[in-house]
Amino acid sequence: MEKIVRLRDEDNVVVANSALEAGHDIGGIILRDAIPAGHKIASCDIPVGARILKYGQTIGYAMSDIPSGTHLHTHNVEFRATDAAYQFGTNLRDVAPVPEQERDTFMGYRRENGSVGTRNYIAIVTSVNCSATAARRIADSFGEEELSQYPNVDGVVAFVHGTGCGMAGDGEGFEALQRVMWGYSKHPNHGGVVMVGLGCEMNQIDWLLDAYGLKQSPTFQTMNIQSVAGLQKTIEMGVKKVREMLPILNAAQRTPCAASELKVALQCGGSDAWSGITANPALGEACDLLVAQGGTGVLAETPEIYGAEHLLTERAIDRATGDRLIGLINWWEDYTARNRGSMDNNPSPGNKKGGLTTILEKSLGAAAKGGTTPLTGVYKYAEPVRAQGFTFMDSPGYDPASVTGQIAGGCNLVCFTTGRGSAFGSKPAPTIKLSTNTAMYERMVDDMDINCGDIITGSATIQSKGREIYELFLRVASGEASKSEAQGLGDYEFVPWQIGAVM
Repeated sequence: MEKIVRLRDEDNVVVANSALEAGHDIGGIILRDAIPAGHKIASCDIPVGARILKYGQTIGYAMSDIPSGTHLHTHNVEFRATDAAYQFGTNLRDVAPVPEQERDTFMGYRRENGSVGTRNYIAIVTSVNCSATAARRIADSFGEEELSQYPNVDGVVAFVHGTGCGMAGDGEGFEALQRVMWGYSKHPNHGGVVMVGLGCEMNQIDWLLDAYGLKQSPTFQTMNIQSVAGLQKTIEMGVKKVREMLPILNAAQRTPCAASELKVALQCGGSDAWSGITANPALGEACDLLVAQGGTGVLAETPEIYGAEHLLTERAIDRATGDRLIGLINWWEDYTARNRGSMDNNPSPGNKKGGLTTILEKSLGAAAKGGTTPLTGVYKYAEPVRAQGFTFMDSPGYDPASVTGQIAGGCNLVCFTTGRGSAFGSKPAPTIKLSTNTAMYERMVDDMDINCGDIITGSATIQSKGREIYELFLRVASGEASKSEAQGLGDYEFVPWQIGAVM
């Protein structure tokens, strides 16, 4: 294995493949400092104020004159707001679609409305925090012994949250929460839904039903604690409703469905310097394979494409799509400014320990999850994703809130890359986790589905690993349990994004 990696000829940094000692000559670069694994080294003299280039793009600026061989990190690299000149549709790659008769298939649940699920859950969806205990107790009433009588039912899950009241009855926050509730209520991985409210909250269930045209049925029921006459009676009624749904859901059968029915949330968390070199581009390759099949990849986390958004606008299918993406960037700049923050607040301490210095560097690696195909749509948080191909959804960089929005938008699988390690999982869409490096994979082998660290050693390529990831998409969509799913993760990762004042 080479001791350093140069990603682009024009870069003025290289990346250490392993921890390196000061004084060594590495590829003609005399190391002035000890370099932690994954961290950057100046490959030439860099004058004060000059751009630091990685991936052939700007990731920061030199705070002082930086001699060749110096460790580059937060102590000598500064962040500046993105200043890219946007171009639209100038880098549109032709996608050779797989003919319909030759497309891959998976075994999924086809619903009456034509959508396709990869799982078959009953959801207990809450309108407000006040009904959270009722929802949890309804779901907890169904243990393994009873559910074993219904082998085609994956479980009963309570989706509870900490908002729904003390908020404005219109505007961004209210609309986002209603989209989340609608998205989970109509999600193809839910064969049955019971919605539970209190009755006096701002986020009224009846308003949601009216706004989205939802109708009660044997597999879609609603109730309010105040109308039912208390917590215990609500729990008893909820258990009865779920028990009546179980035989109906159990009658559902998996049937062959085209890979075009897959909608995959592209996520990362606990990123490190290897994320943009191994797992993220490998996931991007898998996304390209999925798009060729007519499927959909949904990138999110708007603060984590900051500094890389110009690469996405170049892939926008039209100016309007690109402008929607830039509108999101402008909103986030204003949002952080009025809250006295910075877009560079995003890299976490773990990200920085793993070698990421600025949000610009992190974003360039994160955007690689989206592959290389055209950007076909840009969506609000939790908005239904209707375009096929590679798409983008607005969300914060906080993983649970971001994935909640992607699932509400219709994603029936989640693929999550991590370099520092993650114990994330999700319901009703199962999460597949990719390790960016072998050392972490071996430490957390019970949590990681695929190791992308072998790309560093040369025993795998971006292309071969992308194919491996794509094939796992099909198996997990057909019912194979991902490692996070096998551990039961996903009951506490439902976190709708709270936007606006709490009153």
